[in-house]
Amino acid sequence: MPDLIFSDTRLARIYDAFDGPRDDLALYTGIADEVGAASVLDVGCGTGCLAVLLAESGRSVVGVDPALASLEIARAKDSRVTWIHGDATSLPPLAVDLVTMTGNVAQVFLGDDWEATLRGVHRALRPGGHFVFETRRPERRAWEDWARTKPRVLVGVREQLELTGVSLPFVSLRHIYSFPDGTAITSDSTLRFRSRAEVEQSLVRCGFKVADVRDAPDRPGREYVFIAQK
Repeated sequence: MPDLIFSDTRLARIYDAFDGPRDDLALYTGIADEVGAASVLDVGCGTGCLAVLLAESGRSVVGVDPALASLEIARAKDSRVTWIHGDATSLPPLAVDLVTMTGNVAQVFLGDDWEATLRGVHRALRPGGHFVFETRRPERRAWEDWARTKPRVLVGVREQLELTGVSLPFVSLRHIYSFPDGTAITSDSTLRFRSRAEVEQSLVRCGFKVADVRDAPDRPGREYVFIAQK
């Protein structure tokens, strides 16, 4: 079940404002160019920011997300993208050149659903196709920064972030959104922090070859960017 931050209609409408400029997406469009991808599947596409960028470059793009509220925002942005309500485990046959997973997506899978997702991605790729995603480095201890985050107000809504639990490899967070009409919506999330070795081993078990592991250029030292090949 997607967290309310993605699945609640009111929160989905303001998600892009709080997410801010997506400087991280240049990494993915650059890798799409690098591997010559004409067709792309964006897993956990959310409100569709990357999928729209990829479609604007003339690629055939599919975006899939289990949060219908976010997907409705995405659908309103671009009709060239094929938007699917679901996840990587229940896709129709695709055979795309590239699969992407941006942001926190790789970390929302807490147990066996991680390798189920990897196997779904593997099925969606053509032979020789690539899979690129990012995940935070556990040793960077990003949750310590989150614990110091100050509340902010955007589009008239106040957001407060609370760190609610650290029991590695799991870290739990709470977002509280307070609206001008006096209502508040609380969204609880848990992320799993996997080591580089753990991620690489899971990729190999699911039929991938690890082609490269890079630094995220806009977040140096904070994240791993994995490029795997079918």
